[in-house]
Amino acid sequence: MNGLILFVGALLLLWIGRTILIPFLAAVFFWYLINAIAAYYRKAMPKNPRFPRVWNILSGILAGATLIGVVYLFSTQVRPMFSELMAALPDIQQKLTTFVDFLSVRLGVAADTSMLPNITKIAANLGASAVGMATTVGMVVVYMLFMFVEQSTFHKKLAALFPNRTRAKKMRYILGSIDENMKKYLFMKTLISGATGLMSYFWLTAIGLPFAGVWAFIIFVANYIPTIGSIVACGLPILYALVSTDTWNLPLLVALGLIGLQILFGNIIEPKLTGKTLNLSTLAILINLVFWGGLWGVAGMFFSVPLLVATFIVMAQFDSTRWIAVLLSADGKIPNKSDE
Repeated sequence: MNGLILFVGALLLLWIGRTILIPFLAAVFFWYLINAIAAYYRKAMPKNPRFPRVWNILSGILAGATLIGVVYLFSTQVRPMFSELMAALPDIQQKLTTFVDFLSVRLGVAADTSMLPNITKIAANLGASAVGMATTVGMVVVYMLFMFVEQSTFHKKLAALFPNRTRAKKMRYILGSIDENMKKYLFMKTLISGATGLMSYFWLTAIGLPFAGVWAFIIFVANYIPTIGSIVACGLPILYALVSTDTWNLPLLVALGLIGLQILFGNIIEPKLTGKTLNLSTLAILINLVFWGGLWGVAGMFFSVPLLVATFIVMAQFDSTRWIAVLLSADGKIPNKSDE
């Protein structure tokens, strides 16, 4: 009974505190991503540099510049396309209605087009949500700045929090495992999502689908969301191609290209690059996705896998919770416990 009360209390706190926790997790995400990119830049730098601290600072600057470059590319190249798409939404709504009427006639099924979702209204609501989210950017930046400033003191604080050497060693092991797995996951996921989005852009541009940059950006972002993200990433441009053309050629080309790229990058290249680092059950990932999506919406879906990775590693380090880690794993193999 006490456990149930604690669980419900934790859910309530997560729900009430989402306005603080989501920006904080976003800051942690970008902090990890910048550190991961910086780590790969350091690998490309000379071994045993004469001034290691200078190289570390330089790699951090290069990583930050890389992220800023991506944001600049979006604001100058993709954002104008979003504006053009918004202006074209009423026409797309009309084409969708015509397409549904065509299908109802061909299939001999009565369809009430008034029941179709209002795309313009949905997009306006999403735009308002995006504006609301933009107000949290300041919080994210502040969190990130403090993380980078205090990054060098984390080990000292850990030692002060756990004066017992055995406990301190265990916590260092847990945090080190989370840090290593998270950096690898975020870097590789970003790399794969970026490559998928870029190749999708080239393909959609080559076959002449309008707003290729918008669809490519949606594919890049949606790929962070397990399973559902890939469906949405492919479904939206395919649906647009269906309602915007009178033939099946363009929709088929869009579907073949995007689904093929998702299979290539998501099912072949990504597993080879990441190996079995995560070793998480697909069922556990889906349940976790639904849980965090129900709790925090799209933001929860976005952070669901990193949160599951951290939970998996922590659960494996204590005898009383190792059974949970076994259930979360893909093959029953879980991380070794640290020496106590």
